[in-house]
Parts: sequence; C-alpha cells; structure tokens
Amino acid sequence: MTETQIVRHEAVQGISTITLDSQHNRNALSRQLLDELHLALDEAEANDARAIILRHEGPAFCAGADLKERSSGPPDSGPMVKALERLMDTPRPTIAAVNGAVRAGGLGLMASCDLIVVDDAVTFALTEVRIGVAAAIISVPILRRVPPGKIAAAMLTGEVFSAADARDMGLITHVTEDVSATVDGLIDGILAGAPRAVSATKAMLQRVPTLDRTTGFTEMRTLSEEFFSGPDAAEGMAAFIEKRLPDWNPAAK
Repeated sequence: MTETQIVRHEAVQGISTITLDSQHNRNALSRQLLDELHLALDEAEANDARAIILRHEGPAFCAGADLKERSSGPPDSGPMVKALERLMDTPRPTIAAVNGAVRAGGLGLMASCDLIVVDDAVTFALTEVRIGVAAAIISVPILRRVPPGKIAAAMLTGEVFSAADARDMGLITHVTEDVSATVDGLIDGILAGAPRAVSATKAMLQRVPTLDRTTGFTEMRTLSEEFFSGPDAAEGMAAFIEKRLPDWNPAAK
C-alpha cells in the first residue's frame, strides 16, 4: 500500500515552497516526513531555487518528534540532524512561514531557517524535559540565534511562550498578522538582489561572527573587492545610473 504524501514541493518563478501536511499528527517529525523533506530539498536544489519557503497545513507548524515512533526501536537522529544542516547550509535564503503552534523539535526546524515569519497568535514550547529528554539536537540552531540566558527558562521548564517573547529573545525575525503577505514582501526583496550576492551574504552572516577582527577584515576585504570587480556589480551600478532594474530582477523582464 502506497503511503500518502505528506510533504509537497512546488517551484514557481524561481521560488521553492515546501509544505508540511501531516495533519493527523500535527506535522510530527516522523521518518516519512523527514524522508520527504529531504526529497523536497533535493528538488529545490535541483531547480536552483533563489529562495526556499518552509510552510505547513493545519493548526500546527510542527509538534516535534513522533513519539509513537521514538518509543519503539533504537533512536536514529541522523535524518533530523541532516535536515537542520541542509536548511542552515544551503546557499539559498530559507524562510519559515509559521501560522500554527510550534513545539519541541519543531523549534529546531524553524530555527534552522534564515528568516522566520510568525503569526502573532502562535505559541511555542520546548517540552522535552517534561517527557524526560533534553532539547539536544535542536539546541544547535536555537543557540546560534538566542543567548542562552534568554531561553534558559523555556528550556528548563517547558513553559509556553508567545510570538512576542520569541521575537524579543531573537528566536524569530518577524511577527505579523498576515504571514503570507510578509513572506511575499521578503521574497520580493530577495529577488531584487543578485543571486550570488544574496548567497554570499547568507554565508557572511554565519562566517563573520566566528572570526577574530583581523581575520574578519582580511576575508571581507577580499570578498568585497571580488564582488566590486565582478559582473554583478557592473550590472547593478549600470542599472542604478540608468534608472532601470538590474537583469536579475524578475520585474525587469
């Protein structure tokens, strides 16, 4: 018997949208969901997407681990780790579009995206300690965004916190009453940038904070001079002078 597909990929005008649609278990991180998520990411990469949107159907973005699966058989966190790494490491900007509750491992999936757009009514909770485990794997993307002291209470107690709380601690980037419209605006901004420059900027955001000052200036001087002498800068500056859109902007066509 063929399983019903629970993760969909759609590519439109250079934007890949990946939709989690396993509503019977609140988009829990089952083996099937992770397998299909990897296939969707494969398709996005193969289509050379300029951005990837991760969204969901149903009242929950993701409920975390599939506890029915985890309660039987040896644990294998490899597919989850790889999914988080792929969202973080792809050169394409990734945007989580969140209209429903996020719990436990779902926060890690969300936090691995570059931009996180959340409806203002959404709630979050890191409930791992309440079932006798730790939010171990997902702490890697989460603690790259949030100072430990700001999320310690949520991790230690499993308490529910709001979208406003999540924004204040740095876990998410946007709180809105209209997630789709906000995501559309961000996509328009990404498409207005040269693809290579956008990819380099994503890498820079991850790389520079890890460098000492001297190394940072050395590497970034090299990067700056490379781009200023490249074809994208020539096109971008010509477009600015000629008061037109550069050729990488879909609105120019």
